[in-house]
Amino acid sequence: MNNQKPLLDDLNLFCAVVRKQSFAATAQELGVSNAFVSKRIAVLEQTLGVRLLHRTTRKVALTDHGTVVHQWAQRIREDVDQLGEAISQKGAAPRGLLRLCTSSGFGRNRVAPAISKLALEYPELELQLELLDRPVDLIAEGFHLDIRVGQVQEPHLIARRIAANQRVLCAAPAYLEQHGTPRRLAELAQHRCIAIRERDQDVGRWKLSGPAGEEAVRVRGPLSTNNGELVHQWAIDGHGIILRSIWDVGRSLADGSLVRVLPEYQQQADVWAIYPARLGTSANVRVCVQFLEAWLAGL
Repeated sequence: MNNQKPLLDDLNLFCAVVRKQSFAATAQELGVSNAFVSKRIAVLEQTLGVRLLHRTTRKVALTDHGTVVHQWAQRIREDVDQLGEAISQKGAAPRGLLRLCTSSGFGRNRVAPAISKLALEYPELELQLELLDRPVDLIAEGFHLDIRVGQVQEPHLIARRIAANQRVLCAAPAYLEQHGTPRRLAELAQHRCIAIRERDQDVGRWKLSGPAGEEAVRVRGPLSTNNGELVHQWAIDGHGIILRSIWDVGRSLADGSLVRVLPEYQQQADVWAIYPARLGTSANVRVCVQFLEAWLAGL
């Protein structure tokens, strides 16, 4: 490596390329040209004296050297962010980038309105919200915060419960009139159930707590998806029984378009704020988590 030092802007750009796995997608996100992205990555490689990316016509992938540089680049970016936050804690408002993610339905209906309000209160925060119905690797994908409904299984992350929630079984009255109402959990195996491929769900296997403790049942049906809003609508349309969060189906239960099935059973699915341990003292993360906790409590 020569005596030149890599520019922070180039490290930021490099991390964006790794996250998007594409020069074109990175250019579109940042509002620059493909040629600019390619040129700056080439400059970074020249500065470091190593090849960072394998380039193909469809995507880019990290080389061994690129993996090391990416890990250091993320640490450097976080240290710079925390430097700004440490200064902001001395009297200035939170500022800088905060990347957060959550699932699509919960994100659109609960988190997005809260982020809109948060942005008005803290105009120096740059808030990037991504809706992802898949498991997320916070550190590898460069997220500062994950707002998750359901289980938390990563011991290396900090998890703070910000709202109580449970999933319940429900179906449309028309479906129950045609197919009957199950009286025991095991009877769900003979019913049309609409499965959803959520982050914490074992697809086709529902585990619930009831009078006899925790029980599990294997379910199936002609419809499945990874989108909770579609599952909700399909249930209203009479296609089968669903297991959905109270925050999602509460209004449908209130207006009668859905009714509870086996109401003595439920699945705990609290809302959690999850973030890397090194961001435990981050002012931006703290402000966002506290704001979301208060927002969800007021709904």
